[in-house]
Amino acid sequence: MINPELHKQPLALDRTEHRNLKVRRETNILDAAAGLNAFFVTAAEFADACKEYPILFLRAGTDPEGKPLVAPLAIFGLKRGENLFYRNGVWDARYVPAMLRSYPFAMASADEKRYVLCFDSASPAMSTEEGEPLFDAQGEPTPYMKGVQSFVEQIEIEVERTRLAGRRLMELGLLQDKRFDATLSDGTPVVVDGFLAVDEARLDKLTDEEVLQLHRNGLLGLLNLHVASLGNMRSLLERRMALNAKPA
Repeated sequence: MINPELHKQPLALDRTEHRNLKVRRETNILDAAAGLNAFFVTAAEFADACKEYPILFLRAGTDPEGKPLVAPLAIFGLKRGENLFYRNGVWDARYVPAMLRSYPFAMASADEKRYVLCFDSASPAMSTEEGEPLFDAQGEPTPYMKGVQSFVEQIEIEVERTRLAGRRLMELGLLQDKRFDATLSDGTPVVVDGFLAVDEARLDKLTDEEVLQLHRNGLLGLLNLHVASLGNMRSLLERRMALNAKPA
């Protein structure tokens, strides 16, 4: 999955054209996320991500059948371009979303049935002069490259599962538009909107059969983790106020 805000110049990895390509593993790949105020997380990451970030849903168009899709996002900041978890080259949270950890690599759809491994050619981690080789002298993937490919392939599997989960939540009407309002200590109003969160009134009206189905397919647990994550909006606001605080 290519994220345009992260992967600035994605290229499909070619073992012939990019035979001499290397990765500077000492490069801080999280620099690329310094200006991201939110980022995609898969459903498999909710249990870890909900301990650190608010998890909200964003409308993501429709599928080929015309059914609405949503994308779950871990929220890093209260306004566009603000990442309150990344300061001075350090990520101040125990969990970093998987797709960020896989940067500068990602999978992209070549057609309806085929995916290709891509890399961000704009990343300073990529080099032809120094670093960890992606291919050996025979043009075969190195153990490092095989590990990278396995990791991003697993992410892509989870992306598809997350897409289906979000579609089901929308079919059941369990997500609704929400708005978060707060005021900073200096009186500055903060508004976070344009996202979806659980509709608890609708959740309470589900039939026993629907609840049992949600429990069995894991979606009820997913919603519970989402609800638990919303408590992190307060800690996010506290991070913002701490950043604004002037030294005594």
